[in-house]
Amino acid sequence: MKTNDIKKGTEVITNQLGSNVTGIMQDNMRGNTRIIETHCSEIGMFDETGSIYAFNIVKAKNDRDEWEMVEHTPAQLKLKSKVAQFI
Repeated sequence: MKTNDIKKGTEVITNQLGSNVTGIMQDNMRGNTRIIETHCSEIGMFDETGSIYAFNIVKAKNDRDEWEMVEHTPAQLKLKSKVAQFI
């Protein structure tokens, strides 16, 4: 599944906090950033809604209710390498 195919309401797994957490997609946008409701309480933090880089989306549930790996676009992968330079 491609990040641009993930629709609002889809369950996702993200890694922007350093650990994998689940969340719910909150937009139908495309591109390098997306809005999700993150279940940070899974790792002892507060749940919140906000933007993340699309390359931080690891998996998404498909129409068969199965977790599927997410494929990132070349532009998203390029941004990921640029961001990595600052970490």
